[in-house]
Amino acid sequence: MSTTGHPAAQPAMTMLYPRAEIAARVTALAREIDRDYAGRELLLVGILKGSFLFVADLARAVSTPADVDFVRIASYGSETRSSGIVEIRKDLEMPIRGRHVLIVEDIVDSGYTLEALCNLLLLREPASLRVCTLVDKRSQRATEVPVDYVGFTLDKGFIVGYGLDYDERFRGLPDIYLVKTGS
Repeated sequence: MSTTGHPAAQPAMTMLYPRAEIAARVTALAREIDRDYAGRELLLVGILKGSFLFVADLARAVSTPADVDFVRIASYGSETRSSGIVEIRKDLEMPIRGRHVLIVEDIVDSGYTLEALCNLLLLREPASLRVCTLVDKRSQRATEVPVDYVGFTLDKGFIVGYGLDYDERFRGLPDIYLVKTGS
């Protein structure tokens, strides 16, 4: 058994994005964000749990003054595809009214989670609201949501590593892997 209570068996995985490529994309995204937010302060809103490594690296890479807060919104459970059911588990601790807010997400696929969060945050009247995702699975969209900054695009497949998990496993891998699933 692993420390999470799962059997130690590991699914077949193939490296998709090595850590050096991830680091280069985070740096490039930070430059885009710095350009767009020049002269302003920013609030990075990470979506837990998957974005925690991405948020940390992005916060260090931007030169724009930025605070960091987190929300936890779930729509997955143990499945490899979104259930469409969104549950808010942890709300922001900082007020966002009048602030420039950048949602930082690990992966956008169906769009349900991101749509729910955007709708919630817009009610709080931020000065601006944009989205940055490490991985955009645009072909999987079930609802239209804006994504302003994209690290990588992925047509299909289930990925783990660099914060992304499979049933709470593999978040700590420094590279991103494509997992062979039964489907």
